[in-house]
Amino acid sequence: MTDKNSNSASGDLELEICANGYESALAAQNGGAIRVELCDNLAEGGTTPSFAQIALSKKNLSIEIWPIIRPRGGDFLYSNLEFELMKEDIKICKSLSCEGVVFGILRNDGSIDMDRCSELIALAKPMSAAFHRAFDMSNNLEKALEDLIELGFVRVLSSGGTPSALQGTSTLARLIKQAKGRITIMPGAGINENNIQSIIDQTGAKAFHASAKDFVTSHMKYQNDKTKMGSIENEYQYELTSVDNVNALVKIMKMN
Repeated sequence: MTDKNSNSASGDLELEICANGYESALAAQNGGAIRVELCDNLAEGGTTPSFAQIALSKKNLSIEIWPIIRPRGGDFLYSNLEFELMKEDIKICKSLSCEGVVFGILRNDGSIDMDRCSELIALAKPMSAAFHRAFDMSNNLEKALEDLIELGFVRVLSSGGTPSALQGTSTLARLIKQAKGRITIMPGAGINENNIQSIIDQTGAKAFHASAKDFVTSHMKYQNDKTKMGSIENEYQYELTSVDNVNALVKIMKMN
């Protein structure tokens, strides 16, 4: 798929930003990323964004928009009802001319759900499909990788089965060698300007995934600290992708 953003990290390396909405996707573009994985609810690992977030991103941005197709947080074993929701969301993304979609489905034994993934890939065409970090929760990374290649996924996001990409560099390097260019292994989880060079050096990866986010303080003058709307500790701040953080990553990648 061609890179539509002339300001992206040049050379062999590409940066994808996990954007929690249109505003973050705009920051990703302005910072030099080539693509966004568009999500909601990053605290839960990302869920499907709203129609409006996808529609405005596609209408106003030039970089690639890949919404995550994930009906809820938690595990990656979905009910029949949840699977139907995933199919409807893919149809919406297709109607909005997204470049691709990102999803992952496992069986209860931790293996890749080949049947359901195959059905979603076929439904998504001509969009491409990438597999998210459900891969890291599979029971055998090497076997799961071959399954994803067989299914036709173009990319898989992974931390090497560890809490962060930096911790998983040895496994990521091994998976990249196993893939032999048949699929892109994209390190992600905890990548920032302080560790990306180490991850580049230790893995040999060509694509990287980061949220590059900062906290934004609420402009509310009146703040009620006696009640809460949810489980987030401080509800008078929120997270957005930072143009400066994206640009810092892109600058490092350009030096490689």
